[in-house]
Amino acid sequence: MSKSQQLTQLSKFLSEAMQAYAMKALQTIQLSYQHTIRSWFNRHTVQSFVSLFLIGAFLSIAVASCSGSSSASKNDVKLKLVSFSVTKAAHDQIIPKFVEKWKQEHNQNVTFEQSYGGSGTQTAAIIAGSQEADIVHLALPLDVNKIQQAGLIKSGWEIKAPRSGIVSRSVAAIVTRQGNPKGINTWADLAKDGVKVIAANPKTSGIAIWEFLAFWGSVTLTGGDEATALDYVTKVYKNTSILTKDAREASDLFFQKGEGDVLINYENEVILAERTGTKLPYVVPQVNISIDNPVAVVDKNVDKHGTREIAQAFVDFLYSTEAQREFAKLQYRPVNPTVTQEVASQHPPIKTLFTSQDLGGWDIIQNKFFGDGAIFDKVQAASKA
Repeated sequence: MSKSQQLTQLSKFLSEAMQAYAMKALQTIQLSYQHTIRSWFNRHTVQSFVSLFLIGAFLSIAVASCSGSSSASKNDVKLKLVSFSVTKAAHDQIIPKFVEKWKQEHNQNVTFEQSYGGSGTQTAAIIAGSQEADIVHLALPLDVNKIQQAGLIKSGWEIKAPRSGIVSRSVAAIVTRQGNPKGINTWADLAKDGVKVIAANPKTSGIAIWEFLAFWGSVTLTGGDEATALDYVTKVYKNTSILTKDAREASDLFFQKGEGDVLINYENEVILAERTGTKLPYVVPQVNISIDNPVAVVDKNVDKHGTREIAQAFVDFLYSTEAQREFAKLQYRPVNPTVTQEVASQHPPIKTLFTSQDLGGWDIIQNKFFGDGAIFDKVQAASKA
């Protein structure tokens, strides 16, 4: 804990202690006053009684004021939400709805401290303690598993929420320049000579892990062997001159700075860019991976902050029809069945949609592809040779 946090906690403790002491003292005086007034009532004039009455009223107001001040300090609660970079637009719409709902139902004010960045970077910060998240909404279950392994989230987090803890979904999309001059229409086209690919770094970014798995699965899940997959992926990363830290930086590099021939990104990010005036051709490959984004309460932190009830309530709210419609407006593929049916016509069907489980599950994926010295490190070394 930093010195500033220690001072803040000490100040809060002293303030609450002083309030409690003042209230207890006033209550003691009030009880003494009640005893005195009974005695004076029989032995003194009406004028003396009125004077005592006014003193008693003042004491009652003082006690109520101390009590009310103590209640006010408990009324306001702050939650810290740590998420991956591209979810901000959705949370900007969802959080005010939750705050209003909670206020109406519990007469309690809620504020959110929010942090957005590459999913891998956010995960590392939470584990290190520099981000004391109450709630995480990350790009892939692997990152939540890492936080669990660090002892901050209890095991079984994925069965404590609906849809196995997955709250938003997308698929991968390939974006090209106007007129698609390099003729890029499939995953295989990314390995062509002379194609410059804009991609993110799997060491810091969730989308980067998903796109790597999309590359690999596009070979191994359509009849190719792992040697073929390794050769293909190495060629793709040879065409990737720079790896950005997250999906938003990759989008900015491609859309705003005009770098690269092709961008791999979330389908919802591509559509969002199109809505804001950056319209470029894109294709959603018919062999694709289900990009599943999890949400979880960070058990150790909510117990420390005393925010478990409201943090869990926010997680539950994210699955509501109201919140899922906000995700859908931003072109996420919702997990709520009602909203999924409402927006089904807005998303192109995927012929072969595989999942992380088709590649062995997250423990195997981490060890096989992204651990130190694993396949991605070998691909990186070969692509730079």
